[in-house]
Amino acid sequence: MNQIWKELREFIKRFLDLESDRASYNEIIATIEKGVEFRGTNLWILMFAIIVASVGLNVNSTAVVIGAMLISPLMGPIMGMGLGVGIYDFPLIKKSFRSLMAAVLISVFASAAYFALTPLSDAQSELLSRTTPTIWDVFIAFFGGLAGIVASTRKDKGNAIPGVAIATALMPPLCTAGYGIATLNLNYFLGATYLFFINSVFITVSTILIIRFMGIPSKKWVDAIQQRKMQTYVWIVAIITMVPSIYLGYGIVKRSIFTRNANAFITNEFQYEDSRVLEQKIEPKEKLIEVFLFGSEIPDYEVSRLQKELADYNIADANLVIRQNKNNLDMPDAETMRAGIIEDLYRKNEELVETKDQRINLLEEQLSTYTAYDRIQADVCAELEVQYPEVEASAFSKLKIYQKEGKIDTVTMVYIDTRAAVRGKRLSQMENWLKIRLKTEDIRIVQQ
Repeated sequence: MNQIWKELREFIKRFLDLESDRASYNEIIATIEKGVEFRGTNLWILMFAIIVASVGLNVNSTAVVIGAMLISPLMGPIMGMGLGVGIYDFPLIKKSFRSLMAAVLISVFASAAYFALTPLSDAQSELLSRTTPTIWDVFIAFFGGLAGIVASTRKDKGNAIPGVAIATALMPPLCTAGYGIATLNLNYFLGATYLFFINSVFITVSTILIIRFMGIPSKKWVDAIQQRKMQTYVWIVAIITMVPSIYLGYGIVKRSIFTRNANAFITNEFQYEDSRVLEQKIEPKEKLIEVFLFGSEIPDYEVSRLQKELADYNIADANLVIRQNKNNLDMPDAETMRAGIIEDLYRKNEELVETKDQRINLLEEQLSTYTAYDRIQADVCAELEVQYPEVEASAFSKLKIYQKEGKIDTVTMVYIDTRAAVRGKRLSQMENWLKIRLKTEDIRIVQQ
């Protein structure tokens, strides 16, 4: 048993090995330090990337935003800070922090300038998605950072780093913060800045963990007290960063559950023959469920029953408002409601007519198939008897033949009553003529 356990541990160790393709320590440090500097090429790339990302957010183009994230060099200073803390290189920490702050200021300023000048000022979904960070953004930043630093320590860097740049999305929050400044929207600015802070902190934390795990030697000797102090600072910052995201994530989950339960309540409980739900509004924040009914009014005792049923859907504290015909007429948008009802009925009638037309066409095609031979029966039989005088009577029809193995064949069965049997070449000529005349290849001739 001990031998099996030992072999299993060895297998897992080889399977999860990070040492076999690891670059040298000096190469790892040089690679990360190279991405820290923000001047010249990196600075120009950053400015171009921020404008591309701003345009993408402005026109709500996910592809453009992803392209901007791919060319953005923002990951470098963040990993530089993680490396600096991991190997106690305090000059690298300061240099990385200064580069990151410069990049942030340039990005926010460029984005704010763009959004102040663009004629498209509405907040699209790509922008709004960067204003409410949650605990899931923490997970994305942390595990994305782990993937990024592991890839950076390999001899062959692979394609993980561009993927990390997309997943952690460092550039869009800065653009959204610029949009918040340009439109004087403090909530957008704070939400986007917080999201960028989450990404930066947890990419740094993941970098520190991998650097320590791989045992990269420290730049300078630091005593145990300083080590513990630095570790404490890192975890305090991480926890402080995480706590608000947990609260925001909890709020999103609650709203999602409320919306799901409210939809289930409306679908299951508002089932009436003479009345139907015309429209519904669900406001999770206010815990409001507003239902607009069209048709016969439901009585007060039924409204009371519905109020009690809310508890069965775990939304007992919801405020249920039912708008019926008499209520709807007093609403400011009553004309809109009437127009909507008429439009809905018109659309349903059109669909019904279209369905009926399709059924009629199908039945006509089927009827035409079955009656096609009836229209030409007399003519074909007369022509057959003229060409073949020995035929005294004839008839033909389509038949379905059911084979033993379950196969169904449709054939044209031709019956002829003759004074003398038609055989050989004459029978073959008759069969060919019938195929052409009846426009079918499957002919069966039965003689009597």
